[in-house]
Amino acid sequence: MPPHKIGTEAQIVQFTNCRILRGHELIWEDLWIREGRILDPEKLFFEEKKSADVKKDCEGHILAPGFIDVQINGGFGVDFSLTHEDISAGVALVAKNLLAYGVTSFCPTLVTSPPDVYHKVLPQITVRNGSSKGAGVLGAHVEGPFISHEKRGAHPDSHLRTFEGDAFQELLKTYGSLDNIAIITLAPELKRSHEVIKELTSRGVCVSVGHSVSHLKEAEEAVRNGARFITHLFNAMLPFHHRDPGIVGLLTSDQIAPEQQVFFGMIADGIHTHPAALRIAHRAHPKGLVLVTDALPALGLGNGRHTLGQQEIEVDGLRCCVAGTNTLCGSVASLDTCVRHFLQATGCSVETALEAATLHPAQLLGIEKQKGTLDFGSDADFVVLDDSLNVKATYIAGDLVWKDKTFSH
Repeated sequence: MPPHKIGTEAQIVQFTNCRILRGHELIWEDLWIREGRILDPEKLFFEEKKSADVKKDCEGHILAPGFIDVQINGGFGVDFSLTHEDISAGVALVAKNLLAYGVTSFCPTLVTSPPDVYHKVLPQITVRNGSSKGAGVLGAHVEGPFISHEKRGAHPDSHLRTFEGDAFQELLKTYGSLDNIAIITLAPELKRSHEVIKELTSRGVCVSVGHSVSHLKEAEEAVRNGARFITHLFNAMLPFHHRDPGIVGLLTSDQIAPEQQVFFGMIADGIHTHPAALRIAHRAHPKGLVLVTDALPALGLGNGRHTLGQQEIEVDGLRCCVAGTNTLCGSVASLDTCVRHFLQATGCSVETALEAATLHPAQLLGIEKQKGTLDFGSDADFVVLDDSLNVKATYIAGDLVWKDKTFSH
């Protein structure tokens, strides 16, 4: 596609013969784009008296917003938690390779690490829109180190921290700065965590509860103080119990104000969560479900030994464990694979499966006016899919940035 022109002379592109995900439905409608944004065709026709400069026949394919992954530890050999790498170059490499999976925005995720890792890595995870060079970066997801010893999972015990003295200053000292941080996962049962949650929320950081032995009351208090996400539901938390459902109980809690939407991440790779558990969570709180990969540096590399932060991991098919143990430590499933598995496991609608990887993560981060929808005025980041939800092409700002070799665009 030629470069965009400036102002009113900018090229208008019309995508025809396609089903668009809009308003929670797949509708047969054309998609109009100019200067990287989605246009309202009525205003174009009746106010500007203009028509398309270029038409693209989508051959009946689905057009959905670009996928958004808010928890990804690395991929293609890149580990976001290792300082011996050029992190900015590593983020760029992952961003480029994610385009093949329909991902147009993501949150590079750091596992529990010593402070010097955060101080070196976080300044290099600069927030930016996507382009032909790769998916956009929405800010870092910092998972730990303020998490539970008992539910640390693959996080190294030696680097876990608690809130001492001035709790918020302790957190700032650990990370160096909140710049470039979009999400922080912490355990709400830690002493003084609630004052930290309030302060982070007031500064625009999304707080997620996870890697925790929190009871439901503690989790509800965390949400009332501003927490709005649950990190990989069911994994690294107390199992559901009928007298104290723990963090899982947030999905149906009546102690949270209706306007306080709670979202929860799920790794729908067929390994981390049983299909029955996926169905339970989806049916209990469908509007809050966010598909995440929790992908490892081993994503795209195949079986064998790889690294995650300070630890060695072993990959066998889609199962990833801390080397020499049965402790799960993330996934090597791509986000489009998770969308397809979620659709198959839950029997939900195609629209619902797609929104779990688009609209819901955008709502979680408060960017749904720009990302995660194909509404008029939003960024023209979208993915072209076949009926089985295989990615055929990826567009960012209206420009084709990746396509399957068999696709004719």
